[in-house]
Amino acid sequence: MKDTFFGFFERLAATVGSAERLTAHYKGEESCFIRFNRGLVRQPGSVTQNDCTLRLISGLKQANMELSLSGVLEQDVQRGLQALETLRAWIVHLPDDPHLLLPEQPQSTERMSQMLLPDSGTMVTDILDVARGLDLVGILATGSIGRGFASTSGQRNWFTAHPFSFDWCIYHHGDKAVKSTWSGFEWDRGVLEQKMESAQRKLAILDQPVKKLAPGRYRTYLTPAAVSDLVGMCSWGGFSASATKIGMSPLLHLSSGDRQLDPRICISENVAQGVTEDFQDSGFIRPGNVPLVAEGKLVGTLVSPRSAKEYGLENNGAGGGESPCALDMAGGSMPNAEVLERLGTGVYVSNLWYLNFSDRAAGRITGMTRFATLWIEDGKPVGPIDPMRFDETLYNALGDNLLALTREREFDLSTSTYHRRSTESTRVPGALIDAFPFTL
Repeated sequence: MKDTFFGFFERLAATVGSAERLTAHYKGEESCFIRFNRGLVRQPGSVTQNDCTLRLISGLKQANMELSLSGVLEQDVQRGLQALETLRAWIVHLPDDPHLLLPEQPQSTERMSQMLLPDSGTMVTDILDVARGLDLVGILATGSIGRGFASTSGQRNWFTAHPFSFDWCIYHHGDKAVKSTWSGFEWDRGVLEQKMESAQRKLAILDQPVKKLAPGRYRTYLTPAAVSDLVGMCSWGGFSASATKIGMSPLLHLSSGDRQLDPRICISENVAQGVTEDFQDSGFIRPGNVPLVAEGKLVGTLVSPRSAKEYGLENNGAGGGESPCALDMAGGSMPNAEVLERLGTGVYVSNLWYLNFSDRAAGRITGMTRFATLWIEDGKPVGPIDPMRFDETLYNALGDNLLALTREREFDLSTSTYHRRSTESTRVPGALIDAFPFTL
C-alpha cells in the first residue's frame, strides 16, 4: 500500500489551499489468524485492512476524520475528497487549539524490515506436530503491518514490519493450565519445541496435590511474562509527561525523588528494536531510544506534541497517550538455569492477571496469580498453588526487596487485536523478589 497511499495523498494535497495544511496517517495490515482448540485448528482466517486519518489544519484550528481505503486509487480519491469537504465544513465552527504543535521541518524516513517468516501453513504444521497429544488452545497471529505519514509540507514516512505472536495454553484439568507466549520476527521450530517442552514440564507438576498457602510474605520469582504485566502498569501514566506534571502519575514519588527503585532497574522506550513505527500521527520523529528509568531513578518522560506545547517541554515523539510502545527493561546477572536454585523455597509465579492500582499515588498494585503458579522447596517444584491475590508497591517489588534480575530477557508482542493488530511490545527479564506479600 505504500505507493497507493502516497498516490492517494498527492491527489488530495493538490486541492489544498494556501491557508490550509493537510496530513494523513496510515495504518494497515495483512494478517492471518489461526485459532487452535484441543490441539487442532479450529478457525483459520485472514484480515486485510487499510485505514487513513485525514487531518485538516487552518491556522490554529484542526479537524480530522478516519476512513478505510480500498486500495483502488480512484475510489479512494473520491472518498478522500468528500471527506476533505466535510472537514472544511466542520473546521470553520471549531475554536482555536492553543496546544496545537506541528513539525517545523519535514523529516522523511523509510524503515522497511525484511520478511523472515515462512507462510502460515508451515507455522501451523510445526505447531500441530509439536503439540501432538496435548489439549492446546491458543491463537497464532502473523503477517505484515504497515504505517505511513504524509503532509502538504512535503514530509513522507513509511514503516513496515513482519512480526508474529503465538499465545497458547495447555489445559490440564479444572482451573489448571500452563500459559505460554512467543513473539518475534523469525520463526524457529527449535525455539517452539523448547517452549513447548518447558510448558509440559510445568504441566506435569500440576499432577501433584495443590499446596495451600496462608496469607503472608514469601520469597517469589516472577517470570518475564509476570514482570511485563507488573511493569506494564507503569504505562498507565507512569512515564507520561502530562500525568507527571498534574500529579496523576503512579510513579509520583519516583518523579519527585522521594523514592527510588533498585539501582539495577533501567527502563527505556526502545523503538529501534520494537515493532512500532519511528514517527507518530502528527509527523514527529521518535528517537530510537528514550531513557526513562536509570539506576532506579526517573530520568525522562514521554512527551507528546500537545504536552510539549502546553508545558514548554521538548517533544520526543510520544503519542497522545504518552505510554510506551516498546518498553525495554535491562536484564541482570542471574542465569535462567539458576532461577529455582536461587529461589530456594518460595513461590514461582508464571502469570499475573486482574492487575489494578490499589493506591495509585503510592505506586501500589494489586492483582492475582494465574495458571502455573508453583510451590518450590529447596529448588525443586513440589506442586501447584491455587490463585492468590497480591498487593505490593513497585518501590518494594522492584526496589527494597528486589534480589536479582535474570540475565536473559523475553520479547513479548501485545496480542491485542482491537481495531487492528497492536504494535506495542515489551522486552523484560524475570525477577527474584524477597517478602512478596500474598494477601489471600
